[in-house]
Amino acid sequence: MKRLLILFLVLSAAGYSQQSEKLLTLDNCYRMAEENYPLSKKRELIAKSSEFTIDNIAKGYYPKFDILAQATYQSDVTKLPVSIPGTSMPILNNDQYKAYGELNQIIYDGGNIKQQKEVVNSQTKVQQQQLQVDLYAVKQRVTDIYFGILIYNEQLRQNDLLKNDISIGIKTVEAQLKNGTAYRSSLDLLKAEFLKADQQAISIRSYKKAYLDMLGLFINQELSAETKLETPQTSISPQEINRPELALFNFRNENFELNKETIDAGNRPKLNFFAQGGIANPALNFLKEGFEWYYIGGLRLNWSLTGLYTSKKQKEIININKLEVDADKETFLFNTHQSLKQQNAEITKLQEYLVSDGQIVDLRSNVKKASLAQLENGVINPDDYLKFVNDENEAKQNKIIHETELLLAQYRQKLITGN
Repeated sequence: MKRLLILFLVLSAAGYSQQSEKLLTLDNCYRMAEENYPLSKKRELIAKSSEFTIDNIAKGYYPKFDILAQATYQSDVTKLPVSIPGTSMPILNNDQYKAYGELNQIIYDGGNIKQQKEVVNSQTKVQQQQLQVDLYAVKQRVTDIYFGILIYNEQLRQNDLLKNDISIGIKTVEAQLKNGTAYRSSLDLLKAEFLKADQQAISIRSYKKAYLDMLGLFINQELSAETKLETPQTSISPQEINRPELALFNFRNENFELNKETIDAGNRPKLNFFAQGGIANPALNFLKEGFEWYYIGGLRLNWSLTGLYTSKKQKEIININKLEVDADKETFLFNTHQSLKQQNAEITKLQEYLVSDGQIVDLRSNVKKASLAQLENGVINPDDYLKFVNDENEAKQNKIIHETELLLAQYRQKLITGN
């Protein structure tokens, strides 16, 4: 019972350790990097700025109240051209005064306010999509770092296998040394090669730590040397381009079209209700001298025809801007297709490499196994054995690198196409 209890506790602890140990995936790294990248803070700022701007534009429907005052001196005043006997006609003063408040309420603005809100919404889409384009570049950097760590992990595994092969050689020569069939220098050669392999492992771990630190900076986490990264699955990406830049080009063109409609809205007549009240000398009865209160109210139609002269050229300028965006889009697609072709060629090359890599590894492994038997029988010396071990190690290293490079190339293909 005591042994069963200990076994249960050990298994429980191991299970808890596995659950608590975090496994990083490439998709999670993408998500966390985007959330923690400083540029992401602009997303909320853009949304708030848009909300405040639209709110201010909507207040254009609110009544406007202005307070005005003026004091003027006129070179002449209104006078009756005739004189009536026995009647004294009032003579107006050349100085006149007026203080009043005026209330204006929009009845019809030609759709100008509505159009302004649509333009702001469109500009917000452009800004948000531009942010997506800028953040998309972060994915490429995270991808390169992530796969760099995977390569170092595989190199460390292969380094362990290399040291294991050298250890086998050391044990063999030690046995031969006891039997007097080997030299001490042969053992020293193998031990020196083991230390060299150990130095290589130190170098690989150092590079891996640097890459883990960089990845941790992107995802805002402390990553230890024991952090496990999931190897992504091989997948074929569609060749259709779905990059965020394409949506940005479309949003920019939509914004230009809305600007055209804004020009039309600005050239339509405007109808307001107004009310004015105040004190003036003279007031509404300009023949009556002295300060008096007054008020007037009614409708006011305003139609500025100046914009009709310039609207055609303004729209032509907008059309030119749209053509520039279309040219940028064509250039982007041309360069993207070129990059895609290069990446497809890289994938094909690595696939062909891996076919021969497997054959080379098998052949080198057979030679190494035979050389170990020859070493044990004293047919070859340790220096020859190390050469065959290193040849196999180099073949395996090449295969590891090509396998990871192929996976990286496939994910770069995904990033190029936006899929």
